[in-house]
Amino acid sequence: MRNILDLEGRLVGEAPIDIETTRRLYRALIETRAYDKKGTTLQRQGRLATYAPLLGQEAAQVGSAAALDPHDWMVATYRDAGAMWMQGYPWEVLLLSRSGDERGGRPPVHVDVLPPSITVGAHMIHAVGISWAEKLQGTDRIAITYFGDGATSEGDFHEAMNFAGVFKTPTVFLCQNNGYAISMPRERQTASDTIAQKADAYGMVGEQVDGNDLFAVYEATKEAVDRARAGEGATLIEAVTYRVGPHTTNDDPGRYRDPEEERLALDRDPIERVRRYLEHEGAWDADWEEAVQAKASTTIERAVELAESLLPPSPEDIFGAVYEEMSPDLRRQFEQVTS
Repeated sequence: MRNILDLEGRLVGEAPIDIETTRRLYRALIETRAYDKKGTTLQRQGRLATYAPLLGQEAAQVGSAAALDPHDWMVATYRDAGAMWMQGYPWEVLLLSRSGDERGGRPPVHVDVLPPSITVGAHMIHAVGISWAEKLQGTDRIAITYFGDGATSEGDFHEAMNFAGVFKTPTVFLCQNNGYAISMPRERQTASDTIAQKADAYGMVGEQVDGNDLFAVYEATKEAVDRARAGEGATLIEAVTYRVGPHTTNDDPGRYRDPEEERLALDRDPIERVRRYLEHEGAWDADWEEAVQAKASTTIERAVELAESLLPPSPEDIFGAVYEEMSPDLRRQFEQVTS
């Protein structure tokens, strides 16, 4: 397993980014966690639908997304808000997607990020298709797709991996192995020792990294992106992390795992690891931390205001967004609603 930053925030390898970039990514980690905490709170208040926390997985998302170019494609899931935001998907639009508002599935036209996928595994095929299309057109754009360990038990995973391997598509498969697919532990899903080794069967590079190590995730993803861009095909990265919270706000993890697991996972907090590193390097102090936390809170509160200030969609928005032109049945339904 690739590891660069230990639990105490000390280097056990060479840092792949400089201090100022690390400080920037630390701010991104803090803002991602602020969003995640707010998402859970909003759901408990009845202001969002079911919410899928990402607590503990911030480094796997921020570190990998930081290795992309702005024009690269991202195809992610309902738990990947941090990565999607890093690639340009606004917080307020992500909030809309969790509130059941269809406008949450419409990223700005300049953002090459697909809406969050709810269907487990199916989106990986889309990522392969997108990256294959870019290859056929002769561009240098790649596609990264995010998924959990549970998705590797879906047929879509194998179809996507096989196609990517055969056609050497410029795709990065990033599995956030957080230990559980809802209540199913990883060891009951697959007999292979790692998820990364599954890459061997499809003729691509596979690597396991410490998913709570920002530096290791960034470096492994950057290498995979560079290989894809150079025409060397796809890569499977297994970022080993832990889902500290429930699968969703409808889940009770106390029914299937020992609470001691969660306590031990908190000792591996990816954000605290980076904070300690910056402190060792003389690039962190309490005043700066307070300012970073305050800015993150303000940014997320503003996103909530923007999301909740939108007027409800009109019938024209709802019926007109299905097809380029309304079908006769839709037209009749529209007229019934508006008459």
